[in-house]
Amino acid sequence: MTTSVTSSAIEGIDGITYSTERWDDARRFFADWGLKAVCEDSACQVWETLNGSQVQVRRPDDASLPPPMEAGPTMRAVAWGVTDVAALAPIARALQGVAGFEDRRAADGTLVALDPHGLRITFGVSRKRAVDVTGVPTNPWGDVRRIDTPSPVYDHAEPVEIGHVVFFTDKLDQMEAFYASLGFITSDRYPGRGVFMRCAPHAGHHDIFLLALPGKGPGVNHVAFTVRDIHEVFGGGLHMSRRGWKTQLGPGRHPISSAFFWYFENPCGGLIEYNADEDHLTPAWKERSFEPGPTVFAEWAIDGGIDGNTRRQPNVQASGKFLTEKK
Repeated sequence: MTTSVTSSAIEGIDGITYSTERWDDARRFFADWGLKAVCEDSACQVWETLNGSQVQVRRPDDASLPPPMEAGPTMRAVAWGVTDVAALAPIARALQGVAGFEDRRAADGTLVALDPHGLRITFGVSRKRAVDVTGVPTNPWGDVRRIDTPSPVYDHAEPVEIGHVVFFTDKLDQMEAFYASLGFITSDRYPGRGVFMRCAPHAGHHDIFLLALPGKGPGVNHVAFTVRDIHEVFGGGLHMSRRGWKTQLGPGRHPISSAFFWYFENPCGGLIEYNADEDHLTPAWKERSFEPGPTVFAEWAIDGGIDGNTRRQPNVQASGKFLTEKK
């Protein structure tokens, strides 16, 4: 790597690629998750969010993919979208000498390389499209915005976009330096343990989170999908519960990033998250440092999730027509 990108024009994640042997589970899972099926053949499934961010699912032995960074179902590639063709030039300079670097701008308009974990990363003009989607206004004290209109109740979720990716790493400093050289900016950190990075000065709190755990090698921790608002986090999570998918944690709220979440186990590797109401940062933001701990990860969270039928924690039976009704 010979230089660094000083002002990033990366717009976020355009796509991710998983590999898994659980082919039929993957198809059912992403349909239940709320993605649109684009195409499928014997080698690849393609799914899409509302704004055109794509999820590809491939076979573990797919020769077109680089070697996996961990055993079992996992992520094999992340595609980052940029504003325009001119934005690729400084990224190309920064990637000179990086493992697996290919300048494919003349062929398909992309740059390709491997990050320090061997994960394939690509950069190209973003395929994401503008969508007419707005979360419901809230009514905090002193700022009433929703008038004569009830909040929605979602039967299921339809993710708007892929919000962020989270990786385990045993090369935290190297990974942070690598992504910083491409224009990513550190928003917050757990010193020596984790780094939250956004892809541009004006952006959501993080597009990538790098997490170092003692004795843990590289791998995928989770992928977050952004939905409209907290109501869709609940609606999507309840639907996934009704469909039989296992909650890892949630619903809940992160103090770091302020986002509401609900995590599920993913047959394609790691966890998957519904996410809404993330902080938006500007160059005025000052990086913070935190000591890891349960209350730093979640201000509140429901262990085991909420059952999609009773809307209570698993194995808790409702009595009466009202949850607050007492006998």
